[in-house]
Order: sequence, then structure tokens, then C-alpha cells
Amino acid sequence: MTTTEMQELTTEQWSEVLVQSLPYFKQWCGKVVVVKYGGNAMLNEELKEAVMDDIVLLSTIGIKVVLVHGGGPEINHMLERVGKESKFIDGLRYTDAETMEIVQMVLTGKLNKDIVGILLHKGGKAVGLSGVDAGLLRAVKTEKDLGFVGDVTEVNPEILISLLDKGFIPVVSTVALGEDGDNARYNINADTAAAKIAVALHAEKFVQLTNVAGILRNIDDPSTLIKRIERTAIGSLKATGVIGGGMIPKIDCCETALKGGVPRTHIIDGRVPHSLLIEMFSDRGIGTMIY
Repeated sequence: MTTTEMQELTTEQWSEVLVQSLPYFKQWCGKVVVVKYGGNAMLNEELKEAVMDDIVLLSTIGIKVVLVHGGGPEINHMLERVGKESKFIDGLRYTDAETMEIVQMVLTGKLNKDIVGILLHKGGKAVGLSGVDAGLLRAVKTEKDLGFVGDVTEVNPEILISLLDKGFIPVVSTVALGEDGDNARYNINADTAAAKIAVALHAEKFVQLTNVAGILRNIDDPSTLIKRIERTAIGSLKATGVIGGGMIPKIDCCETALKGGVPRTHIIDGRVPHSLLIEMFSDRGIGTMIY
């Protein structure tokens, strides 16, 4: 629903929206929700403002929100600015020591604080941290040698639990520390990190904001959106090609969360303003739920 459409609602229609939302307010109050923030919702200023409004509202009514973000386009932009040539192996970026310094600078020094600043400006209690802080994320180098790109081996959620219990919104950038004896920093896929954080926090919901409407039976036809998928059906959907390409790693992250005990995972369209609120507080829902 656009802002104009909202303004045109009658008093009766507004009442209906609020009454429909009330049971969901009660359902989610006090629960942990992990949101992976990226895609157009991170690049488009109007969408960014809408997401931050949503996050502050969720926190204000007592939902414990953790916002996990990446920043691939911003990293690419900074590498171009400093004249750093990117090296790719099988389509994946190789992150050497110099690139890792830039990754850490962009993710933890700029983007993370930009997000925290917006949330604070909107009245939220936000705190920015990276996976390095308090040893939140530990990692090892990926099996394919991509330099300082890592796989999460351990999540230590104590710092997040402490912040959530005090009413703060933790904003996490996905740079991780190596395991004991390894002082290196590693760049972590934000979707994967968010899924593992959701498991460690025993989250009630894991949401990925993406640039697609959800899982479509026909990628060229939005009307073929699959609204609900049982975990047991994922294999057949992959085999038939319904789940393919860039959607596979996102679905794999949902599986990671589900296997770890998170009851509901969602892939929703971050290009739709306030898609997070639509998912959380309406009968309509949005995107695809994998459960």
C-alpha cells in the first residue's frame, strides 16, 4: 500500500487495519526476530527510510529485533574509488588482505554507523557492532580459497541478548574474527551469518529482505508466487528448477535456520515499502514463508 493509498483510507478502513493488526502485536511482543537487510532496500533512500521506520515500530511495541546487514555494492564502489582491481575465482570475489581492510572499513566503519544513525534519528535505541565485537562471530577460511572470506563456525550471542533485554536494536555487520589462535578478520556472507544468529538467539522468525517478490513457479510471472513452502518440499523444487540460481543460497540459509529450530523463515520483497510490517501484522502476508 502506497502512502497516497493510506491517506485515502476511510476511518472505518483504518479501524479494520488496526483491529486486524492487534493479535499480531500480541503474538510477537517479546519475541526475537532477525532481519537480514540488503538489496534495493539498502540502496534506495525511500525504501531505506521505510525499513528503518518498520524496525523502530517493531522495537517500540516490544519485539526484539536484530538487524544484520551486508554491503556488497558499497564495497565495490569503494574498491573502484581507491583503484583496487577485483579478482574473481569461479565468479566469486577473492578477498586479499588489502581488500579485507576496505571491507571492514566500509561495513563496520561507514554502513553500520549510517544505519544506526538513521534508527536513532527515528527514535530507536540502536547499537552498532560487528561480528568481531565480544567474539560474536567466529569463522574459518572457506574451503575454496577466496582469501579472507570465511564460514561461521561459532556464534556467541551473549552481547546480543544483553542488548535486546535492555531494549536496544543491535545492528550487526558481518565481519568475523578467526578462531582461537587466528587473529585474522573474515568477510562473511550476510544471509548465512543472519541465519546462524537467528539459530543462536532461538529467534521466532528469520526474514530476508530481497529484490524479488519471493519464490515464483515462473520467474517471469509474479502471479505464480508460492506463498508457503514446507521444508520437506525444498528438494523437489530445486530438482525441478523452481528454486535455482541466486535463490538457492537464500533458501539454504532458510534451511539452516529451520534445522536450528527457528519456526518460520521468510523471503520478502524489500522493494515494497513497509513489506516488513505487512508480513508481521497483516493477514495478507508478503513473499514466501518456508516453515
